[in-house]
Amino acid sequence: MTSSGLPSVTVTRYVTPLREGGSLPGVVEGDDLGTYVCKFRGAGQGAKVLVAEVIVSALATRLGLRTPRLVVLDLDPELARYEADEEVQDLLNASVGPNLGIDFLPGSFGVDGQVTAADDEGARVLWLDAFTANVDRSWRNPNLLLWHGDLWVIDHGASLYFHHGWRSGVTDPAKFAAQPWDVAGHVFEECAGRARELDEEIAAPLDRDVFVEVLAEVPDVWLEPVPGAESPDELRTAYVDFLVARLGTRQWLPGAMR
Repeated sequence: MTSSGLPSVTVTRYVTPLREGGSLPGVVEGDDLGTYVCKFRGAGQGAKVLVAEVIVSALATRLGLRTPRLVVLDLDPELARYEADEEVQDLLNASVGPNLGIDFLPGSFGVDGQVTAADDEGARVLWLDAFTANVDRSWRNPNLLLWHGDLWVIDHGASLYFHHGWRSGVTDPAKFAAQPWDVAGHVFEECAGRARELDEEIAAPLDRDVFVEVLAEVPDVWLEPVPGAESPDELRTAYVDFLVARLGTRQWLPGAMR
């Protein structure tokens, strides 16, 4: 198993913090001349948020949704020496090594009002959020961008909540499989009926082999050991088991037959 299936980029400059969220991501430049939104491993929410970002972004792509390209950003401790903001300096020092980079889409803007999306596209976003138990795509915080007239889904770190309960060991996949998901307040709540109609078509690209491919993209260092799953590969298998179990049910899909 490789350490990560994502490209690796070295951070050359910290540009500016993004203070919209609680984790204080920042805009950085890389040695590939790219610009990225960096989500730091040393932020308060920890590495599990980065794992969720990688998994759900990869699933979104397989479901035909647009989501920015991801890379692993290698952060040198020297960068912190030139940062005047003490809060940012502490975050950089706590995040030396591999962090998550999300391709910066220049000229994009966040959705903060009514968004126009085809029913099928909105249904796919809703289906993905229901499947991954994402609780963070309401009108208060849509986590959607418009870029060149297209809709892009971002910020998946609030998905896959089950892994936050693994401190004492991997829990039961069946519990997550049967857990309902509350559609109330979702930005595409009105697309729930269409999501049910398209369920078979949306789910068709997903199976255990695909989940294995998706988990191979997660860097080893972010897969922190828990009792019963001490190695990165054991943790990957646990995630795959949870996703397979969820895919085998529909209790989570709003309005679907139980």
